Amino acid sequence: MKYLQCFFLVLLFPFWLSAQNAMKVNARLVDSLHTIEIDQQITFVNTEERELVSIYLNDWNNAFSSKTSPLAKRFAEDFARRFHFARQEERGHTTIESINSAEGSSLEWDRPGNIEDLVRVFLPEPLASGDSITLNLQYNLKIPDDKFTRFGRDGEGNYKLRYWYMTPAPLDNGWKLYSHKDLGTQYVSPYSIEIDIDIPTEYYAASALDLTRTQTRKGFKTIHFSGDQRVDSKMYLTNTYIFESLPANSNKVITNIRDEDIELENKTKLLSRTFSFLEDRLGSYPNKNIFITQEDYQNSPIYGLNQLPGFIRPFPDGFQYDLKLFKTVTNYYLQNSVFINPRTEKWVTDAILVSLMIDYVDTYYPKMKLIGNLSDIIGIRWFHAADLEFNDQYQFLYMNVARMNIDQPLNTSQDSLVKFNKNIANAYKAGVGIKYLEEFLGDSTVSKSIGEFYKNHKLKPTSDDQFAEILQKNAGKDISWFFEDYVGSNTKIDFKIQKVTKREDDSLDVRIQNLRQNEMPISLYGLKDGKSIYKTWVEKVRDTKTVTIPRMDIERLALNYEAEIPEFNQRNNYKRVTTLLNKPIQFRLLQDIEDPRYNQIFFMPEFDFNLYDGISIGPKLYNKTVLSKTFNFSLSPKYGFGSETVVGSASFYNAHQFENNDLYLIYYGIGGSRYSYGYNLFYQKYSPFLVFAFRNSYLRSNESQRLLIRNINVHRDQNPEDPLLQPDYNVLNVKYSYSNPNFLKHLTASFDYQLSDKFSKIAVTAEYRKLFTNNRQINLRFFGGTFLYNDARNNDYFSFALDRPTDYLFDYNYYGRSQGSGLFSQQIIVAEGGFKSQLQPEYANEWITTMNASTNIWKWIYAYGDVGIVKNRHENGKLLYDSGIRMSLVQDYFELFLPVYSNLGWEVAQENYDEKIRFIVSLDIGTIIKLFTRRWY
Repeated sequence: MKYLQCFFLVLLFPFWLSAQNAMKVNARLVDSLHTIEIDQQITFVNTEERELVSIYLNDWNNAFSSKTSPLAKRFAEDFARRFHFARQEERGHTTIESINSAEGSSLEWDRPGNIEDLVRVFLPEPLASGDSITLNLQYNLKIPDDKFTRFGRDGEGNYKLRYWYMTPAPLDNGWKLYSHKDLGTQYVSPYSIEIDIDIPTEYYAASALDLTRTQTRKGFKTIHFSGDQRVDSKMYLTNTYIFESLPANSNKVITNIRDEDIELENKTKLLSRTFSFLEDRLGSYPNKNIFITQEDYQNSPIYGLNQLPGFIRPFPDGFQYDLKLFKTVTNYYLQNSVFINPRTEKWVTDAILVSLMIDYVDTYYPKMKLIGNLSDIIGIRWFHAADLEFNDQYQFLYMNVARMNIDQPLNTSQDSLVKFNKNIANAYKAGVGIKYLEEFLGDSTVSKSIGEFYKNHKLKPTSDDQFAEILQKNAGKDISWFFEDYVGSNTKIDFKIQKVTKREDDSLDVRIQNLRQNEMPISLYGLKDGKSIYKTWVEKVRDTKTVTIPRMDIERLALNYEAEIPEFNQRNNYKRVTTLLNKPIQFRLLQDIEDPRYNQIFFMPEFDFNLYDGISIGPKLYNKTVLSKTFNFSLSPKYGFGSETVVGSASFYNAHQFENNDLYLIYYGIGGSRYSYGYNLFYQKYSPFLVFAFRNSYLRSNESQRLLIRNINVHRDQNPEDPLLQPDYNVLNVKYSYSNPNFLKHLTASFDYQLSDKFSKIAVTAEYRKLFTNNRQINLRFFGGTFLYNDARNNDYFSFALDRPTDYLFDYNYYGRSQGSGLFSQQIIVAEGGFKSQLQPEYANEWITTMNASTNIWKWIYAYGDVGIVKNRHENGKLLYDSGIRMSLVQDYFELFLPVYSNLGWEVAQENYDEKIRFIVSLDIGTIIKLFTRRWY
């Protein structure tokens, strides 16, 4: 039987080989123009069971040609500014000279739907199933700058080419047409390739293809590469040879990955170990060369290692280089031999890659800590983070997005993942899921299944269904839950022990509750003296399930005690049997990574600043860990060195998250604060609140909505020199907000209703920003507000403000809120009227409507203008306007406003002009951090 199978394989192999596409590329580098001239021949085979009337080609180099291409839109979604503001000559493009048939006749072509990186070639007659056609193409490539994707032409004149020549789009039950979106993979059917490339004599060429010959002529040389069953187009043309060729068992690794000054002998040993490990777990790599670069690693780094400054080396010599090599080699290994749809089924190769990384570290670095040798330093070693193993990072980083309720199913298309999920969390969830499956099965069948899948499907088109079929076949248990609940959904894993009952027969009845109604199994442990003395797996707990276990000497019961399961909340996993508490209480200095074995309370020093309290410092007592929680509290008393008294704040709130719903979050609580609002004058504010948060079901969209209902209670000290008419008040506030902030187009709007015993008012705000393709930006803001009734007209404390709100709700971070002159009076928060000049009347006790606008003059310098009507009782509405220069160093965070002309005339020529300048400054660390995290979530 074995020989018969081999006979059929030998018989069918030529037909399989003939079914692949073939390409010949004749290219010439014109370094002075940063272009490559190409004559290309494509022999395309129709592998579908239908006729084709057109052929689609990937022209991914042309994705750089426009600010409206799918690639450009992707950059904009990630708030990546470089591409939009780049010079035209820095962006690449493709100029197609001709597309002809083998007979030389010209073929019609277009870019379907004006998609820049796709080419559709119309065939002169339908191409029957199994038939082939040859196309001859002539085109020129303008190579983009490498600052956009790390590939392209760099500042040293090297050409790091990727996705440069055209390739046929794959046929897989229809055309699979994907645009370049800098996702790191291109979906193509494997093809044979021959490349002849002419380069200046001082240049070198490097590729994973087989180098067959080099011919040198006057002024240039021709290098010939070839390969079979290939899907990778990467090639480097460099003016110095920056690569080293290292033997690795029967393969050769061509690489320029930074090596931390590791000696050649040690590199070779590490590579040999890597390949031995992979060959044992997967099988041999089918091609001779593996071509891995620093850019490959930087586009898919080991997060954590790559964030450390170069002078900090907490790991043993060679460890970081070893893991860089292992990850990059394994990633290359899988991408170039497992031909799976990388857009929708990448979770398969991610799962294999990360699980192999976990096993590699467990094998060769079994005691490695997450922060390396830093865990031994006094002070750092007191943190729970110092206890974590290196491999704990995978579950931790996945849990980061799960707790934020932005995790996505593993089979979500790569271009629909938020950046953090695409780069980090989904791959880590996939790898941790494989280890979860291994722990549940309790044997080596998962590892054997991965090896079987690789050996059976190497260099063949395959799918995640075939991977699942092999796993299920070898499992010995029903693991359908893994594919349905773990891979195919973002349903969290969350169990708790509901009740423990002691039985007369010296056993325990343990009732386990599944808080998420799925079919995932959970591990149950019995603990004594903090160590496990019993373990079992409990399956099919859809709602609740009671299991009976031996009593033994168990003091506490715990679910998922060894954290082998990526569970949403491990803090509710403990139940006492003989102890006083389910878990002991632990106090820790500074915020730490969550330790579910304890009820943790943290404390840390915190400081604030305003003009009246000066610098205020005190302890902050709170329960929030690095990962978000559903219930949070914070107590922050401080001593104000300026006011010489205790100030501070406190808050308590609880959140309920809803998966895959427009209403994704409800949270409620109460918060309060006490600070100075003037010299020796204090306010106390407390406010219960309820918030409903909505968002777009497409998580890459920034569109969100929020409904806030709160009651603000304020008590203010009386000023003996200027008694307050209403020192104490409360305001019911209902506010609806819509937000869709993006790099190219920003839209926010809100409706605000306030009710108090003295007044009732409504206000509408809308803000729109647009960045055009010519880099011109316009900013428009509208505000309109009116009192429904107002019995507090004897002062303007509750009135609408033209330029600087009184902030009677104490929502804004004024550093000198009561100042009428001096530097702190010049702080502006663009709210209500949004004017920058101080004009009269500056308040409206009936209604107000304003429009604020600005447009850029040069980079971060803008011209602004405001116009509005202010209406007070018994007075006619007054038209007011101002204009000037806005210097937006960081928009909405650090800005200066220089008035020029207004109702006051030419302000720039008036006395004390420096007192007219207004500024925006944000010192809130959390607000500033959002500037950097917005591109990840």
